[in-house]
Amino acid sequence: MELRHLRYFVAVAEEQSVTVAAERRLHTSQPSLSRQIRDLEYEVRAELLTRGSRGVELTAAGRAFLDHARLALAQVDAACEAARRAAQPARKTFAIGFQTGQEINWLAEAMHILRDELHHIEVKIISNYSPDLADALALGNLDVAFLRVEPRLDLEYRVVTREPLVVLMPRDHRLTARKSIRPQEMAGEIFVAASNKATVLRSVTEDYLKRSGVDIKPDHGVDNLAMAISLVASTRGLSLMPAYAKNLLPRAVVSRPLAGDVPTIDLAVGYSKSNTSPTLKLFLSKVDELITRAAQKAQ
Repeated sequence: MELRHLRYFVAVAEEQSVTVAAERRLHTSQPSLSRQIRDLEYEVRAELLTRGSRGVELTAAGRAFLDHARLALAQVDAACEAARRAAQPARKTFAIGFQTGQEINWLAEAMHILRDELHHIEVKIISNYSPDLADALALGNLDVAFLRVEPRLDLEYRVVTREPLVVLMPRDHRLTARKSIRPQEMAGEIFVAASNKATVLRSVTEDYLKRSGVDIKPDHGVDNLAMAISLVASTRGLSLMPAYAKNLLPRAVVSRPLAGDVPTIDLAVGYSKSNTSPTLKLFLSKVDELITRAAQKAQ
């Protein structure tokens, strides 16, 4: 018995036709395939298939044999893949995290500055919310991340941009008639704010409203942008979110800039000081290039 016998048998069983299996999957002649199946049945010493007017059907022996044949082929494929990996030099992994939604602006730039290393490393991309990315950096599960400057962990940060906050609102909200929104115009509206988990955004928002002399109590607290967008649409409320949110808005939600002294929130490249990865060292040496390229694209 050879592996090809198992592959032929599985193909016929799945297609329920010797002719179809021969022509479409195995690219051999129907008589040759029939002969291979007979040889297999001789080796197994049991009839595996019956041929009738409605095509090929498995016998009880054939159904039992099919499961084991699939497993054997899967194990052979796994063994081949393991051998190929072992024969090749192992590539080091470099894990990059992005605050969900920031990939749109920063993934291409990050890959650009790693372009000369891509043949030697395997880049792993993770999308998550900023506090979770900070935890992953501290635990060594990420090498670098694009996130907020999270104050609770001992990480290093290099700010790459300062994003203005914008007002999210339903498409048919009365304030969509305004080109820009004064904070006083948000008073009395349902307000969707960052929760205690999104500490950086919550702090920026609260400081801005306090400076503006506006007393707005949040009606809903959200951990992330997706939740904010959903609540704005469903409650017809307003929310202050970083400008990158505009890339992710559904048709039912729009944004407007703030008028006057617009608050901003930092987006930074974060990393652990204890990470000695040479690729991280190279990446950090090119952060200024990354910032320059992103600024040029934004113009």
